[in-house]
Amino acid sequence: MVKTKFVTQTDMKIGLIGDEDTVTGMLLAGIGHVDGQGKKNFLVVDSKVHIKDIEEHFHELTARKDISMILITQDCAEMIRRAVDEFDKSGQVIPTVLEIPSKDTPYDPRKDGVMQRVAFFMPSAMASLGVEI
Repeated sequence: MVKTKFVTQTDMKIGLIGDEDTVTGMLLAGIGHVDGQGKKNFLVVDSKVHIKDIEEHFHELTARKDISMILITQDCAEMIRRAVDEFDKSGQVIPTVLEIPSKDTPYDPRKDGVMQRVAFFMPSAMASLGVEI
C-alpha cells in the first residue's frame, strides 16, 4: 500500500530565476532543490538562455504545488514582463512573486508590482524614499 504525500507548509520551497551570482548565493543559502525527475526550483539566466526558456520555467514554477514564493531578479522579470504581469492579474496568491535587485542592474521600485501596491495605498511612503510614481 502506497502512502500519498500531502504538501504541507514545511514542504514548501522557494523558486528562483536570476543571474549566476544571485542564484549561486541563494543556493549556498540552501534554497536549491532537485527532485527525482531532475526538476530544479531555480534557473540561472545568462546570455545563452532564451527568453522562451525563462518564461517556460516561470510558468513551471507557478504551476508547482510545492512552491510558495518565486524570487526573480528585476532584469529577468523585465525580459518576461508580460508573463509576470499576467500572473499578478490572475489574483493567485501562492506562489508569491517578488522581484529582487541584482548586482548588475540597479533596483527600480517603479517596475516592481509590490512597490506599486505600496505606492497606491501609501503614496507618502514612496515619496519619503524619493520615488515618484
